Amino acid sequence: MKKIIMLSFVAFSFVGNAQTTTPTTPTTTPVKPAEKEWDVSMYGFIRTDYIWDTRKSAQVREYNLNLYPLDEVLDTNGDDINAAGQSNFLSVVSRLGVKAKGPNVWGAKATGNLEGDFFGNTEASIGLFRLRHAYANLEWSKTSLTVGQTWYPTFIPEVFPGVANFSTGILFNPFGWASQVKLKQNLTKELTFALTAYKEREFTTSTATGGTQNSASINSAIPTFHGQFQFKNKNWIAGLGAEYKSLQPLTESAGKVSKEKANSTSIVAYFKYSNDKFSIKAYGISGGDMSNLVMLGGFAGYTVTGQQEKYEAIKTSAYWIDIASNGKKIAPGLFIGYTKNDGTDKNGLAAGETVKFYGRGFSGTRVVDNILRASARVDFKQNKFRITPELEYTAATWGDLNTNANGTADLNQKDVKNFRAMVSCVYSF
Repeated sequence: MKKIIMLSFVAFSFVGNAQTTTPTTPTTTPVKPAEKEWDVSMYGFIRTDYIWDTRKSAQVREYNLNLYPLDEVLDTNGDDINAAGQSNFLSVVSRLGVKAKGPNVWGAKATGNLEGDFFGNTEASIGLFRLRHAYANLEWSKTSLTVGQTWYPTFIPEVFPGVANFSTGILFNPFGWASQVKLKQNLTKELTFALTAYKEREFTTSTATGGTQNSASINSAIPTFHGQFQFKNKNWIAGLGAEYKSLQPLTESAGKVSKEKANSTSIVAYFKYSNDKFSIKAYGISGGDMSNLVMLGGFAGYTVTGQQEKYEAIKTSAYWIDIASNGKKIAPGLFIGYTKNDGTDKNGLAAGETVKFYGRGFSGTRVVDNILRASARVDFKQNKFRITPELEYTAATWGDLNTNANGTADLNQKDVKNFRAMVSCVYSF
């Protein structure tokens, strides 16, 4: 009996304790994993484009990138030789890149980027690996320093056309990379100023007769300088920049040492507004000798017999607007761009003077006066895969070189047009 009473007492005590005791919660906080001192990650995409054009165009890499429709050229029957369709499948713009970060340097966060694609540097090297970016960046609380090859300062990574064509708005929006030193300062939380000194590299400068690739840039003792203010907040980006360039096409001309320069300036302005539903971007640039940015123009060389060739920059202006949906699965977009060859300041040739034009948009005695492009696209997106059909219309006005020898096309003008249909498929990683 005593054993039964004792066991009952123990059982009731256990039950009572179970009902009145509350479980304790750990008071320690999870330990945050230590940040890696070194970190390397890869990124890129696999891309295939199908393209079809109604007319032959000035083009790059087997018609992957079309610039402007070629001028009318008539055969013996009066038929236009360039009114012929073209098509192609290409995967050469597939891309591979590496991002790295390491220990701080002089109190700054240190990062680097190495990136390339298979576009090649020339038509003969299409399919071979080509360097795009190769730079290191040091970032302090309000200042950053970038050294290496990256975008020309007139190409704004946050504000460029969202077209499906690999051109990214080429001829209307500057494109390319240059080896440079860029110092960027945060003036306020939303306003920055960047000063860049660079040497033209990809794509190359115009070359005078007797020069070599990029010799006009290499011969110059000073780099090109670009300064740019940029405002940026949650929804808006806006910027204003100016550039000064002094190239020396040749070191020898007419059997004598030459120090003649092709000097030019340019100005750029842009903005972007974006919210959850749509974005609108606009850009404008005007200046001289912008052929290295894959735009119309370059420079002209004027020579009097027995004297050295003298140079003047060919002026170009370009503007575009891009409106697009920010839909996560389906996103249509519209692009419109216009560019104009404004020529040099020359107003006729002196007695015995001749002229040569070094740049883009010239063909014999004919030259492109202006180009208009409009394109419409729809992005269909699913996870890391995107397929984008796009329709593109490009019209160019060609004309005879002006008798004022300023490189414009005021005479015998002819409009030519190209219609491009393409589909781009991209898998990103």
